[in-house]
Amino acid sequence: MSDKIRELQKIIDEHDNIVFFGGAGVSTESGIPDFRSVDGLYNLKYKYPPETMLSHTFFVRHTEDFFDFYRDKVLALDAKPNAAHLKLAELEKAGKLKAVITQNIDGLHQAAGSRVVYELHGSIHRNYCVRCHTFHDGRYIAMTKGVPKCDRCGGVMKPDVVLYEEGLDDDVVSGAIRAIAAAQVIIVGGTSLVVYPAAGLLRYFHGDKIVLINKGETSISHSADLVITEPIGQVLSQIHV
Repeated sequence: MSDKIRELQKIIDEHDNIVFFGGAGVSTESGIPDFRSVDGLYNLKYKYPPETMLSHTFFVRHTEDFFDFYRDKVLALDAKPNAAHLKLAELEKAGKLKAVITQNIDGLHQAAGSRVVYELHGSIHRNYCVRCHTFHDGRYIAMTKGVPKCDRCGGVMKPDVVLYEEGLDDDVVSGAIRAIAAAQVIIVGGTSLVVYPAAGLLRYFHGDKIVLINKGETSISHSADLVITEPIGQVLSQIHV
């Protein structure tokens, strides 16, 4: 066990109000690509840039193209929780971790057993009809071709995810802010901290320790109390609860 892992273990042992704030890097070990790495979605070659295809305007104007890309690259229904998800759920069960705040939409924290999860950008597992608001799960979308339609009224289905140009859910944001503001320790993992307003929520933290577990530099790399530049699953799997 390295000195940094020992330091992380000590921080966790000495605190019982920890909040985890995570991004795409948490799920890459489950086979889900992130956005900004060499192999991320932003570096894939499509007719339109991924950030364009994942915008509200594109969804409205090019709905079929949106769903072709969404099914192909976003709707990761067969992914399984990795060591990071499982350890965070274990920490919650032990009373150490009070909340997970995630920018991910894959639902893997809940699949691992985490109960208090604030999904800032929504979930692929919830989809609603824009006309009658009937909800369907991700499998319903995966089984369709072209533009998925509601089986009740025939309206267009929309993933309950926050697309570019859309705002975050007020209730989710409020819950996340309350958790961050009350935390003694915040562990930031697998996120480049460049997506706002999500990354801006860290300003509400006034606790004891900031831990950063991320393979690349971030805006808090020089101000965090502990920085570990290893894959988050490998790091958290060494922590004892």
